[in-house]
Amino acid sequence: MRKEYFPVSEGVPAPLTAKVTRKVRFQEVDMLGIVWHGHYASYFEDARIALGARYGVSYQDFYRERVAAPIRKLHADYYQPLFFGREYTIQARIHYSEAAKINHDFFIYDDQGALCTSGYSVQMLVCPVSQELLLAPPPFFQTFLDNWREGKLA
Repeated sequence: MRKEYFPVSEGVPAPLTAKVTRKVRFQEVDMLGIVWHGHYASYFEDARIALGARYGVSYQDFYRERVAAPIRKLHADYYQPLFFGREYTIQARIHYSEAAKINHDFFIYDDQGALCTSGYSVQMLVCPVSQELLLAPPPFFQTFLDNWREGKLA
């Protein structure tokens, strides 16, 4: 089962994707040897960081441009557990939006390719000083969106 949290509309650029592979560490599991549910947010974050770095919209880019992007929503659906010592892959996708927000979805697969967890996050773009919501994407992010729409990102 793969749930589409942000359906892609016709005429909108396809989501951009990055994948990260990790191995479940001992400190991440409970006494049954399965990953504690609270760690999945950091797994999502690992893939979100890789995606931002790949496409030039990393946290450092936001910091340099004096824009904050706090999480507004975070959701996870658990299908089956991850176990100690096993590899897993996190896929992150960013979905195109002309609003001053960032929509990501995430899919975590075990080493057999089975979907274990999916989820999404919504980040709002704000002024870091006043904490006021931005009404439009800031210039550096608008350039990213323009390049995406024009097919310059792969």
